[in-house]
Amino acid sequence: MTECDTRHDESEGFHRQGSVSSQQDLVQWENASVETCTVISLLGYGLEIIHVRRDAYREHCRLRTARANGTITTIITGSKAGGGELTRFLESDIDIMFVRNNFVCLEDCVSADKFPREITVFRSYSRMSYPGHCRLLLERRGTTTDWNVTDALCDDGHGHELLSSDLFLHNCRKCKFMKGIVQHDRSGPSMPNTLSVTLHTDIVDAFLYHCPSILSKWAARPRHWPLPDVVQQVVSLGAFLTPVGFKGSEYQHVEWRVCFNAGEIELVNNLTETHIKLYFLLKRVKNDVLNPHKKEVSSYTLKNIVLWIAENNHQSLFHERNLLHWLHVALDALRVALDTRELPNYMIPDRNLMAASELDGEQQSSWISTITEMINEGPRMILRLPKIRQALIAHPEPFRWYIRRILELELLMLMNNNRMILCGDESGKVDETDAILQALFRVQEVCLRMRMGGSRVINADAISDRIMM
Repeated sequence: MTECDTRHDESEGFHRQGSVSSQQDLVQWENASVETCTVISLLGYGLEIIHVRRDAYREHCRLRTARANGTITTIITGSKAGGGELTRFLESDIDIMFVRNNFVCLEDCVSADKFPREITVFRSYSRMSYPGHCRLLLERRGTTTDWNVTDALCDDGHGHELLSSDLFLHNCRKCKFMKGIVQHDRSGPSMPNTLSVTLHTDIVDAFLYHCPSILSKWAARPRHWPLPDVVQQVVSLGAFLTPVGFKGSEYQHVEWRVCFNAGEIELVNNLTETHIKLYFLLKRVKNDVLNPHKKEVSSYTLKNIVLWIAENNHQSLFHERNLLHWLHVALDALRVALDTRELPNYMIPDRNLMAASELDGEQQSSWISTITEMINEGPRMILRLPKIRQALIAHPEPFRWYIRRILELELLMLMNNNRMILCGDESGKVDETDAILQALFRVQEVCLRMRMGGSRVINADAISDRIMM
């Protein structure tokens, strides 16, 4: 395994990593890495199925955006994009961002004159706000209005109108949802809801944010990755503002958080297969080993670690023979972040992702100890992850049959998810005689196989939900 040099002149507080240990049996590490890569692909997290998921979610966004007639742009973010193609259809929440196109937010250096008069313009004010957050002052009212926004304006005490993130989100929660959707309590900037018990969605309303100074600073960093044309593409995609302030801030109720969802999706789309599988393993460590309850460590935190590792190391160092080496490196980076309570945001390094973590001292100590144990276990640390362990000990024939059925069912669900938009009416009702829906009945084959094996679970819906999680 090739060692990568450790440098001491890195900016932004996230260093390039060295090798695992010269004492480790490199052959054992490499063999375990190759086997792990193979298992991850067999489980349905290889590049081929990732590309299928990615295309399906892109089409879903395109269809939703087209239906909104230009007023709203839909972006699937979080767990289903930007690396989230590593989750099955019901394996995690679907995070959807609705970008309101009749509003725009600008840094000081951007002129409002370039935008049509129907667009309402806000000016960002970041002084006295935590890095990556700002307040919004109304600069120009557009000819089109939205009561969710106008009713969220308040006086800043100096005669200017300030857009309250709390009031805006409160107004958005008053909007009517499709019949059968159950709303839950606010979670950060999102409005969580559930449809049919198992389909969980987090909706975030956002505004486009033109912030060339932030993006140009990110683009100017020395890096091994991504390539210059990808860097420029990320810059062109801009940023967004979501309605949530920094925890503990005096101005939390009127602050907005800067996000780069579209740019981060583009970045993850340009990661190598080893990067993607590293991210998958980190997410399994979070869910199966650490199991946080209050997002003390989130998938977003782990994605930032992967992005930093990708940027700071030459791409020739990433291949299937050293996947577990990079897992070792990433776990060490996570351990340091937990210990120091510091992890710079990849796009805005001055923003510390651990600053608002609800991590308590006992949990911090426990997690650091657990991660240290995993690192010391060498390649055997992979056996702590149930999905990997079960795949390694399963009989090949029934295991492959089961995974094929899962992937078939998932593809049908993804197709049906888009079909609902194409064939559904305004209330969301879909013609159940549609061929795609009929194909979903293939799950009955799984039911039959389970009954033959002695299972008492015979409900098709319950089985399909269970195997897709």
